[in-house]
Amino acid sequence: MAEDNWIHRSKGMLCMTCMWFVQKVTLQPVVQDAPVIGRCRRHAPSMHGWPVMYGTDWCGDHKIDEEKV
Repeated sequence: MAEDNWIHRSKGMLCMTCMWFVQKVTLQPVVQDAPVIGRCRRHAPSMHGWPVMYGTDWCGDHKIDEEKV
């Protein structure tokens, strides 16, 4: 069986490194190993607002933000 060349293709394209991802700001103390949560602002918001994403999610619209890496 041939090796899958695409197996880790999305590893560097996580929402937390995308220029469209806006991380949620909390006034709570930072909890160790808590998931990063934010909103994707790539497309116009729906009737329910901007979609909520985990920082470890990814999509095909990823555009790297050089200030986040």
